[in-house]
Amino acid sequence: MADSFRDPLGGGSLIVAWQAKAKTVLIVGGGVVAAGRVFNALEADAHVTVVAPELCPELEYRASKGQITWHSREFQASDLETADMVLTAINDVEVSRSIVNMCKERRIPVNAADINDLCDFWFMSTHRDHSVQIAVSTNSKAPRLANRIRRQVASALPRGTGLAVEQIGRLRKRIREADPLPENSKRRMTWLTQLCDYWPIEQLAKLDSDNIDNLLDAYISNHDPKSVGLRLDAPSVTSSSSGMPSPVLTEARAPAAETAASGSGRGPKGRLALIGAGVGDPELLTVRAHRALKEADIVLADKLIPEAVLDIIECEIYTARKFPGAATEAQEDLYRRGLEELAKGKYVVRLKQGDPFVYGRGGEEVLYFRQFGYEPEVIPGLTSAITGPGLCGIPVTHRGVADQVLVLSGSNRNGDLPSVPQYLATRTLVILMSVKRLSSIVEVLGQHEYPSDLPVAIVERAGCADQRTVRGTISTIVGIVERVGHNPPGLIVAGHAVNVLSDAAIEDRYLDASTLGLYSAE
Repeated sequence: MADSFRDPLGGGSLIVAWQAKAKTVLIVGGGVVAAGRVFNALEADAHVTVVAPELCPELEYRASKGQITWHSREFQASDLETADMVLTAINDVEVSRSIVNMCKERRIPVNAADINDLCDFWFMSTHRDHSVQIAVSTNSKAPRLANRIRRQVASALPRGTGLAVEQIGRLRKRIREADPLPENSKRRMTWLTQLCDYWPIEQLAKLDSDNIDNLLDAYISNHDPKSVGLRLDAPSVTSSSSGMPSPVLTEARAPAAETAASGSGRGPKGRLALIGAGVGDPELLTVRAHRALKEADIVLADKLIPEAVLDIIECEIYTARKFPGAATEAQEDLYRRGLEELAKGKYVVRLKQGDPFVYGRGGEEVLYFRQFGYEPEVIPGLTSAITGPGLCGIPVTHRGVADQVLVLSGSNRNGDLPSVPQYLATRTLVILMSVKRLSSIVEVLGQHEYPSDLPVAIVERAGCADQRTVRGTISTIVGIVERVGHNPPGLIVAGHAVNVLSDAAIEDRYLDASTLGLYSAE
């Protein structure tokens, strides 16, 4: 019999949803990390006490609004007397250890920020949509990767998941009130299970009071929930050819087109901004882009927008769920969601990688929304074609080496390889969205007389913390990438400017020390 049961893997955490309502959470520290802990505790309806000599602006705001109790001093042992949970967020490791030891003596669960070996529990990367909460833990091994996993999980959820849960919760409460007998609990559970398993989540999200009344009547009459006809006035939902839910607007478009004031930047209700996210570092966003992201009601984001940029956004983020061969469906999905939110009077930000007008389909999006009366405010971003190489030490122009730059796309509309001109020694070639086709592109370059020893670089994730440059030549770069792998997104740079700031480039026949600006230590 023992062989029929699986063995525990070990090394994990016991995942629970701790009910903190009306419990006292003590937070020691007044900085940005403490502010994050405070917000999480308040979202769980806890009573929050903060002990710190000073507070960051966010915590000052919460104290002024009466959301937290603040003791303007250092921690004291007596602070633990009423605490149900303790969170430390201070830089002094020894003080944190002392607080942890006092908590363990009193059997109070405690977490010390950034000191994993002291923690009874860890904070996970979480997604919140109404009552739906999804948490991802890597058990302290890769916290940043947990954020990426969480975003991917959240982006895969059907639209309206949180609202669907709220509506089912309302119905469940009504059923329990109408049929409170304990012996009928199995019937209640079976009926609701059939309802939840049968109806698409997008449809459940549209339940209104009349529909809930009809479903309650069906339960009382012992009717199959699958037989209940629901009146759903919200836009219907179908499946696209990619297999993902794809909402279809049946009424929102025409009114927008008929009543909007063209050229004002504002439709009949909402307004729209088309923003370039740049190359990945939020500090490289324009001031206007940063302000717009903070003011937005919803951000419609490309799938590969770096997490560091997404992390500064405080509103809902809706990400295009792209699948191979389904880019058109993903684009249409974003169009539909944008029109829906604009019709509600929302400030919608369409966030695209790099610069929207450099191989970003930005012009297409302007024309699309314009036909419905919305004139987007265009806020450019730093294009990876120029900024990406620069961040990795490659100037795309350099006096005496490269006097022109040609930017191409390696992923043309019909899947064709880029049209490459004949080789010119003083030109830097930048090819975007191309690394997956590196072997074919190298072959094309050879056909156009690009020399086999021409320097080539693969610039990966420029502007992100894990940016990397892989260097080689026309003849060696494919083999190098096969050995070291590739971390997208990336681009190809070919030309003598690739090594212009490298010490090894002094030996190149095109360069000398005076051109490089490099001098010996002597």
